[in-house]
Amino acid sequence: MGIPSKRTLKKRFFGSWQLLILLLPGLIWYLLFCYRPMIGLRMAFYDYNIFRGFEGSTFVGLDNFRTYVMGPDFARTIKNTLMIALWQMLICFPAPIVLAIIVTEMRSNVLRKVVQTSTFLPYFISTVVVCGMVVNFLSPSTGIINKFIELLGGEATYFMVYPQYFRPIYTLMTLWQTAGFNAVVYIAALMGIDPQLYEAALVDGAGRWQRIWHITLPGIIPTIVTMFIMNIGKIVKVGYESIILLYQPSTYSTADVISTYSFRMGIQNGDYGIATAAGLFEAVIALILVIFANKLSKHLTETALW
Repeated sequence: MGIPSKRTLKKRFFGSWQLLILLLPGLIWYLLFCYRPMIGLRMAFYDYNIFRGFEGSTFVGLDNFRTYVMGPDFARTIKNTLMIALWQMLICFPAPIVLAIIVTEMRSNVLRKVVQTSTFLPYFISTVVVCGMVVNFLSPSTGIINKFIELLGGEATYFMVYPQYFRPIYTLMTLWQTAGFNAVVYIAALMGIDPQLYEAALVDGAGRWQRIWHITLPGIIPTIVTMFIMNIGKIVKVGYESIILLYQPSTYSTADVISTYSFRMGIQNGDYGIATAAGLFEAVIALILVIFANKLSKHLTETALW
């Protein structure tokens, strides 16, 4: 086949003007809020002064990166970022898959709708509200969790000031808020499995667990792999907005991640160069993880994004 001529490409381009109009708002948003802010990444290489701008700031090269890497917070933020990301991948990633299978296996349509709606709605609650609910529920004086502990004869505990409790609290909060929404993708994938496969399995005498293991899971493996690779890049961010709302100096040892360190250095301390350097370092880690996950997936399952 020959290469399409410029005339043919131009005709096809303008022949789909309706689709281009639909694409335009999203493209504009992406350019304004995803690509335009990248200009600010130059701050990572400057001793940036917000009042003088780049022209009045001193170019320092890689000094900001050295300051962050050689600083006392580097090891802590790297460890916490990876540990919280690991908790997310081990608990929050497979939970929507399990929930989707449970929902589709329910025989009662009413129960299925109730479960799906009740798990789907928390995603639309503001992060600030969700974090406020967590803090109130775990309050040592009025929190429902501590009231229940006291009813069982235990003592009230201020969970939010103990480092060892932060990761479980944050992971469970994230699980409750996102599991139902993320399950929608897997439910859609399950609906695409050929029903004749299940009918044939029933004829062969396969039980429910056998049908799930040999038909359901293999049928959604491509979707699971795609979602896994897409989540790898985002998982390093570990929802720093929620962490900022929940953590405090006493829990920095397990809660302080790269994003929260960048926030403190930039917004609170006004050191924009180091803050940007830390954020850029985090982005590079995310890129490396995505590339590695994609190659590993392609090697093991022959399914990948590229």
